[in-house]
Amino acid sequence: MQQQLISMLELQEAMNSKVNSEWREQDFEWYRAIWVECAELMDHYGWKWWKKQQPDVNQVILELIDIWHFGLSIRLLSDEPNQSGYARIAEQLAGEYSNEELESDFRLDLEAFTALTLESKSFSMQAFCRLLSGVGLSFEQLFHRYVGKNVLNIFRQDFGYKDGSYLKEWQGKEDNEHLVEALAELDPKQPDFGAALYKKLQARYPK
Repeated sequence: MQQQLISMLELQEAMNSKVNSEWREQDFEWYRAIWVECAELMDHYGWKWWKKQQPDVNQVILELIDIWHFGLSIRLLSDEPNQSGYARIAEQLAGEYSNEELESDFRLDLEAFTALTLESKSFSMQAFCRLLSGVGLSFEQLFHRYVGKNVLNIFRQDFGYKDGSYLKEWQGKEDNEHLVEALAELDPKQPDFGAALYKKLQARYPK
């Protein structure tokens, strides 16, 4: 687990630096990004009592992965951007990883996590783990999904996300949906998983 956490911290550092080389000095409100994602997640899970709703589990998981990106970013700011720093953060996260007893309603755990995020302006690994357990997402699955979304984020940057020329929807589907389909076509244990996924997305993207 610790080595996979180090790998994800390295990927997140690289992604943040690709967007802004001085991201560590910018005082970005990562906690705000988390609670906004929580609201989007709630919409995908369903909360409206006046209409029939079924949780869209794939989209819920994608929102959890987005939250994980921002949570890693918060934790990265707590130490130096080097191997020793990543190792210390990974050790802390691994120590906080748990499978606590869940609330009877996933939405209550989500609201508790959101409230804690707003109150502390930080990232609680334990509270996040309750959300992972609530949708049956293991640490291994979190790792594979995170790598996938990280590749999509890099793909977006390479194809014009920052200047507004990137197309978020192709062939009637959002890029997140294409990501889910491309992930299903690959073995996440293959050594070149990230590179192969990038090629899959590139093949699907309009020329």
